[in-house]
Amino acid sequence: MIRASILGATGYAGIELVRLLYVHPEVKLVHLVSQSFADQPISSVYPNFKGIFEKTCSRLDIDQIAEESDIIFASLPHGASDKVIPLLYEKGKKIIDLSGDFRYKSVEIYEKWYGSSHARPDLLKVSAYGLPELNRQEIIKTRLIGNPGCYPTSALLALAPLVADDAIQPDTIIIDSKSGTTGAGREPSSALHFSEVDENIKAYKIATHRHTSEIEQQLGIIARHDVTVSFTPHLLPVKRGILSTIYANLKKHLSFRDVFDIYSNYYSSEPFIVLHEEGSLPEIKHVNGSNMCHIGFVVDKRTNRIIIVSAIDNLIKGAGGQAVQNMNILFGLDETTGLKNPGWYL
Repeated sequence: MIRASILGATGYAGIELVRLLYVHPEVKLVHLVSQSFADQPISSVYPNFKGIFEKTCSRLDIDQIAEESDIIFASLPHGASDKVIPLLYEKGKKIIDLSGDFRYKSVEIYEKWYGSSHARPDLLKVSAYGLPELNRQEIIKTRLIGNPGCYPTSALLALAPLVADDAIQPDTIIIDSKSGTTGAGREPSSALHFSEVDENIKAYKIATHRHTSEIEQQLGIIARHDVTVSFTPHLLPVKRGILSTIYANLKKHLSFRDVFDIYSNYYSSEPFIVLHEEGSLPEIKHVNGSNMCHIGFVVDKRTNRIIIVSAIDNLIKGAGGQAVQNMNILFGLDETTGLKNPGWYL
């Protein structure tokens, strides 16, 4: 059995990891670290675990966690992971970080967009960007994975095949994404009060959201040149799910079937990618509760643009589920192990 520990187990992404790993056939959960709820059973924080899993949360003890764990998932705030993870990495541990601290190749870009210095920029050279559909071979070779952000996951999976095929003009990409409120985390905020969110949709951090840089980094790697995109996130009055609508100019006239073939060839062996046929588009209800990414598109012949729609669960494919997928790769398991369940439609 793989002995797994979770740092930050009581945040929204952390508790999804607990839920997924508890039923994973190859995993034993050994430490659930939560500074806020130390010495309390996880079921007292999240009562859905009552009668099922009553493990007590613990405080951070680097030596004990390193000694008793085969893999550590860090679901800590940005700017905290880069201080804790190096201590575990130096003890030879496999680590999957769900913050933004180890997603970047350039420390300058990280520090510009996150507004703080990085404690261990040297480790950016050995960390792998953990989007398996794009980066599986690099993931296999490392012990440190920067799990992608939720918005970048939805955008990159939608755009990667077209950028790789040189089918679109990269400087025309516009990404309009809408997320449920869990994407903002569990920390209380007046902007997330029920009365503020209910019956409301709002854009935020226009042209300044840090996930812009993550999207540009990975698209630039695929395109082999710098890529600049326009990205606008929105907050939906729902708990979970991301729907991204993405616009780009086509380089030549393509039919729906031409574009569908580009996607089909690129994702021919990917178990978590679902392509929608003509006349069908993804919805968050199709994916919530699953590790799937649904992708559909329309070719606008009038403007010679493509409009792509992608949908993921921000807490699963956008966080905990993708982390489990990365763990499966690291340990040579079938990538879908523990992740085969369909989502919930109702």
